[in-house]
Amino acid sequence: MEATALSVGKSVLNGALGYAKSALAEEVALQLGIQRDHAFIRDELEMMLAFLMAAHEERDEHMVVKTWVKQVRDVAYDVEDSLEDFSVRLGNPSWCWRVFRRLLDRHRVAKQMKELRAKVEDVSQRNVRYRLIKGSDDTKPAIGTGQSIMMTGETMSGMEEARKEKDKAKVDLISLMNKMDENLQVIAIWGRPSYVLQEASIIKIVYDNLKRRKQFDCHAFVKIIHPFSSTRFLQNIIRQFFVDSLEEAEKSTLGAQDLRRMGMVTESDLVDAFNKYLNEKRYLIVLTDLSNIEEWDQIKALFPSNNKGSRLIVCAEQVEVASLCVEPKTTTLPEHKKLCSNQQVLYAFYEKGSQGGTDSVGEGSSSNTTDTINNNNKSSLEVKGLSRMETTLAALKESQLIGREKDKSEIIKRISDRQSQEFEVISICGMGGLGKTTLVKHVYQSQELSRMFEKHACVTIKRPFNLSELLNSLATQLGGNERDGDKLASLLDERSYLIILDDMSSTTEWDAIVKYFPTTITTSKIIVTTREENICKHCSKKENIHKLQLLGDEDAQKLFMEKVFGTVSHLDEEYPELADETKQILKKCNGLPLAIVTMGGFLARQPKTLMEWRKFNEHISAELEMNTELQRIPNVLVKSYEGLPYHLKSCFLYMSIFPEDYSISRRRLVQRWIAEGYSSEVRGKSMEETADRYFMELIDRSVILPVRKHVPSLKGIDSCQLHDLMREISISRAMDENLVFRLEEGSSSSKTQAKIRHVAISSNWEGDKCEFESAVDLSHIRSLTVFGRWRSFFISEKMKFLRVLDLEGTSGLVDHHLEHIARLIHLKYISLRRCDDIYHLPDSWGNLRQLQTLNMKGTRICNLPKSITHLTKLQYLFARGSTPACFSLDGRLPNDLAKLCGACCVPKLLKDAEWMDGDPNWHDVCTFWCHVVFPSLAWMKLDPYGIVVPRSVRKLKALHTLGLVNIADSSKSALRDIRKLTQLRKLAVTGINKKNYQELCSTVTGLSRLESLSMEFIEESMSLQSCLDDATSLLPKNLQSLKLYGILVRLQDWIGGLQSLVKLEIGRLACLTSVDATMQVLGKLPSLAILSLMWHPFIMTGNIRVTFHREAFPSLMVLHLKRIDGLQSVEFEEAGPTTPKLELLVLEYAAYRLRSISGLSSLPRLKEVVIEGSVPEDEEVMGSVRDQLSRNQNNPVLKIDLFVY
Repeated sequence: MEATALSVGKSVLNGALGYAKSALAEEVALQLGIQRDHAFIRDELEMMLAFLMAAHEERDEHMVVKTWVKQVRDVAYDVEDSLEDFSVRLGNPSWCWRVFRRLLDRHRVAKQMKELRAKVEDVSQRNVRYRLIKGSDDTKPAIGTGQSIMMTGETMSGMEEARKEKDKAKVDLISLMNKMDENLQVIAIWGRPSYVLQEASIIKIVYDNLKRRKQFDCHAFVKIIHPFSSTRFLQNIIRQFFVDSLEEAEKSTLGAQDLRRMGMVTESDLVDAFNKYLNEKRYLIVLTDLSNIEEWDQIKALFPSNNKGSRLIVCAEQVEVASLCVEPKTTTLPEHKKLCSNQQVLYAFYEKGSQGGTDSVGEGSSSNTTDTINNNNKSSLEVKGLSRMETTLAALKESQLIGREKDKSEIIKRISDRQSQEFEVISICGMGGLGKTTLVKHVYQSQELSRMFEKHACVTIKRPFNLSELLNSLATQLGGNERDGDKLASLLDERSYLIILDDMSSTTEWDAIVKYFPTTITTSKIIVTTREENICKHCSKKENIHKLQLLGDEDAQKLFMEKVFGTVSHLDEEYPELADETKQILKKCNGLPLAIVTMGGFLARQPKTLMEWRKFNEHISAELEMNTELQRIPNVLVKSYEGLPYHLKSCFLYMSIFPEDYSISRRRLVQRWIAEGYSSEVRGKSMEETADRYFMELIDRSVILPVRKHVPSLKGIDSCQLHDLMREISISRAMDENLVFRLEEGSSSSKTQAKIRHVAISSNWEGDKCEFESAVDLSHIRSLTVFGRWRSFFISEKMKFLRVLDLEGTSGLVDHHLEHIARLIHLKYISLRRCDDIYHLPDSWGNLRQLQTLNMKGTRICNLPKSITHLTKLQYLFARGSTPACFSLDGRLPNDLAKLCGACCVPKLLKDAEWMDGDPNWHDVCTFWCHVVFPSLAWMKLDPYGIVVPRSVRKLKALHTLGLVNIADSSKSALRDIRKLTQLRKLAVTGINKKNYQELCSTVTGLSRLESLSMEFIEESMSLQSCLDDATSLLPKNLQSLKLYGILVRLQDWIGGLQSLVKLEIGRLACLTSVDATMQVLGKLPSLAILSLMWHPFIMTGNIRVTFHREAFPSLMVLHLKRIDGLQSVEFEEAGPTTPKLELLVLEYAAYRLRSISGLSSLPRLKEVVIEGSVPEDEEVMGSVRDQLSRNQNNPVLKIDLFVY
């Protein structure tokens, strides 16, 4: 896996190189006369990127390389900042002294470029000087002669020590195995599997030694194949016995004959025959790769305890499994002996008392005193490993499949579906730690499937991927030999089979494997588990993809209780003092079974006191990072992060900016990524499309969690959230790379020496200006995000390279604070969303020429300054008022009222402005008073929620999104200006009236690239109908989203021509007269997937019946009915395919008077029915709904929420 430093370095270098190679940078270099320096820097950056790519190929983790990579990253940041700064300042339109300024700039820029060139040369030379990465020099990193001689001496000494240590370990193990104890003894070895399987391992040496000495009658060295099969297991051992017997054939053929007969018996008689054969023999069996205690229970039952001095040596990678093999009925630490050999660190666990007796082997013996856990004599790693064992033994008991019963039954139902007449692949996906492996294990071992297939096999795909090893493992389980992988197809030919491929990580792996599986038997099934949804889509049909979700609160608590308390079911009664702490722990686990089981197992061994649990909660982040007993959680989760390509790693680390449990808007994230340079135009795709793809990749890879709204947008997923434990990984890695610095309660006030790029200020941070400026060097930060209360010192002139200023939801921000922002000329993204004390934008913001996104939704801004038209790079302009009290003092109030406001408000209310940050400002005070105290003055022909754009808005040629625009008092020229915005994809307008609707129709018709349109009427005397009637060709044919608010008597026939329309919203006194006619028109739209009828869409009749007829709405997936007074019934005709793709039905404040909902049982893809705000007053209706859903084969869920606002 690629190191984080390398990924971030490549991402930053890519951005810097992209800018250095841009036409704009070339033009700046030409104008300033620095072409040679610019070309040198560009070429060097390109070579550095090539070296970083080489470092990834070599998987070089040398510390010196990592240091160099970080230096490359910092230089790349400096280069990009400097080049961009040159272009921004050069583009300043102060034409009157441009020539003079350019002379000054040339001197300054030439000096900076020399400094930059020196930095680039220096960091580039370091790669050659230290020969860090192949490609800079073919030789390996240089080591001084003296150092080489020293290392040679040390190596020789080390080899001698290693030899002595191995001899000692060998003697210790032989001594332990050869005590004169006639009972069957089990010795469990804990260590890395690579140590056990190596030919030179201690265990293999001892096994071969005892075999040569003929201390035992029978010997076998067996690697356990997963999933365990007793028949295959015994056949493997018998095969080894048979080979050994052939070597003894000269002495006797009796043993070989017995074994040959045993190989011919039926499976049901094999265990008895095996027991009978071993009953009179002393045997030595070594078992490697034991993965769980359930396998051991099955294995031990196969061997007779014949009092012949037999030995079972069990090797396990997990310390808990090894210890339970010896002491299965206790959670105390078993007797153990440490075995060391060179780099091999192994522990041997054995039954208490087995050290008694005398040696039967004459070899020298080391001390056989039992090793004890002594922190003074053991390395910290060993101590932690043994401590982890002792504290998690209780958590290894077999638990029920809590919370996954429905998932198990659904998968078994799919597999056993007799109607399926084709070979099928069923894919299960979800984030790491959800229990995919555990689930498929239970499915695989279920009684329902045990007799359905002739062949069974289950493998976990190991890393790195080895196709040959995988196929050989499958072949062994399917009855072939260990080297029959290439004959897999013949082993399965004309046989029905069930194959499980666990932990698939790429489509390439699937393509390499699947061709070995014959598809002639249509009842055969393959189950694939993966973390990535795109792999599921590649392997399976959509209906065969099963997305595993996080556990619900009830199931999570039940699983936690079982792990911690065993039989405790009511925490409030038995441990009431722990109830609140348990909630905090479960909140952190957030329904992730791995976290619940691991933390539960750890806490089961801790004192069940409030103090202990509170301490655990307070330091849970540190515990996850440092406590080896909990490291299984981050170790599993981090695999999802490590599997990301470098550009997605940077995107993921960037999300550590946001607080815990924060719902992050997709649009917000995508536009911030664009501003930061994380996205670029690729093969004709825009930066937004590329960033959108990054977002969906992170979702599909289960790295971030989708937050689904009941009525999704065209994108499908509007928001996301980081699981708390994935967020911990993001924060840790981002801090390591000096990427994100978070100011929050308890954070260190000492200044970091690193160059921080992103600063986030939490709502609980209460520091002052001195603490803020001393915490981080502000001159290098690229983004500032504030989540709490605004302070005036958050903006500093030192932030000269700031690109992103995100103040969404910030309190205490008022108009006069915005003046300082105008100095930050590199800003590309500004969000004032939900800053509802903002009424005006300053004219000085016209200097922000790099601005791409300006979000003013939820502010009280109604007019934009004329200078906004200078922002020629602006692509996204969002504005929508937060309150009806939204108007401008300039030109909206009668002159007398304006004078009165100025005369009375200021002297009267200076004291009332004390809540503001900093000195009270006259404009802030007056604006606040007039807008809050006299809200009725705002209702003067203006829609309270729209903004008025200035004339010459046509200059904003790059605009992609514009809205909500108030055109109530706009002139025809203003609408003509909008028509010239040829790049416009999304437009929302309000204030449509008799004076402007014809010009609006002409404007919309001219916007050929428009994909989303929203139109709102505010005049009740004016019908939206007349506007639409007069413009039959109003809407572009490629329109995908349409929102119509206003009086609309009927839907015109032209709406049927919108073949690309995916989302339609009609509401706010639409007053459609015929429900049936409306549904018939809409039902013919071939692409309509989301339909919202809301806020009185139909004329009030008191008896509204909505019917979905046969073959109507072929693509509808989401139906949202909101506040439809008089809604009596919703019917889906059952006689034919009605809404065949409907997945979600939402009734929001629309169900109270319902008398009937019918046809739900016949909707083939229905997943969820949501009733919000009110339920039907007739209880029988709800009973009918539940009954219909229970009869629906898709098992849809019913959700009721009466507390919706």
